[in-house]
Amino acid sequence: MTGNDQMPEATGQVSDAVKDNWVDRWAPVTTRPYLRLSRADRPIGTWLLLLPCWWGLLLAMLYDGRAGWHDLWIFVGCAIGSFVMRGAGCTWNDITDRHIDGSVARTASRPIPSGQVSVKGALIWLVVQALLGLAVLMTMNTAAIVLGVLSLAPVTIYPFAKRFTWWPQAFLGIAFNWGALLAWTAHAGALHWPAVVLYLSGVAWTLFYDTIYAHQDSEDDALIGVKSTARLFGNDSPKWLMRFLIATVTLQGLAVIMSAPDGQPLMMVVALCGPWLMGWHLHWQLRQFDMQDNSSLVALFRSNRDAGLISVLFFAFALML
Repeated sequence: MTGNDQMPEATGQVSDAVKDNWVDRWAPVTTRPYLRLSRADRPIGTWLLLLPCWWGLLLAMLYDGRAGWHDLWIFVGCAIGSFVMRGAGCTWNDITDRHIDGSVARTASRPIPSGQVSVKGALIWLVVQALLGLAVLMTMNTAAIVLGVLSLAPVTIYPFAKRFTWWPQAFLGIAFNWGALLAWTAHAGALHWPAVVLYLSGVAWTLFYDTIYAHQDSEDDALIGVKSTARLFGNDSPKWLMRFLIATVTLQGLAVIMSAPDGQPLMMVVALCGPWLMGWHLHWQLRQFDMQDNSSLVALFRSNRDAGLISVLFFAFALML
């Protein structure tokens, strides 16, 4: 077979990568295994790491009524940082999971278990990405830098969580939504309660979308003893997803109310449209949820980019009023 007829095993492609992604089509051949290790062929993770950062930045601007050129850099810097630190986190995850990934159908084609990248090579790539992330972080204020360093703790722990708890998705939420705290602080110079409430909303959102995602691997995880909320909830997953949906919308709405300036009711109402419409998107996902249909599970998981962008757009609209 040639061209697009080649199997992933023959081309080095990862089985669950986005079809016709830029890594497999355009990246230099020698860089592809490392970019796949960073999940650059699956950008949804970068979006899910980035969106809470943008929520935090925009609500911080709403909170104190200030906006400057440095906020534009925070906006861009969060995007760069999310790309490289998501890549670093995925690299660390694959190093720690290298013996597990080979036993799971969806992950067996990843670069380390498939032999495309050695553990030593992965460690070097991890350091390169971490240094790039540090370079971005050092352009922020001192409080944001401290928060960025503290974020390494949940990132380091997360890959091991599925070995000792049924709630590894909670640990992912703790790590993945840290940007809401960091971006708020990068703008405001200090952490305030609305940012903490927004962060908790993001954790609930992660529990929602990553439980959906984890259902793909439930059978393989059961065989090898890996824990997840998908396995814990089983057929009760829709009930739990609804609880996470309600928590996401309620907490994000509360963060908006706490951030909105006094005497600006229209600004608050427009901003509240973000969590409200995001909630309807999550409700649509819940109605489509079928734990036996892996292709549908992946599609629903990836649709959370659009769900999170809804809040970004309405927070931005509110700032323009």
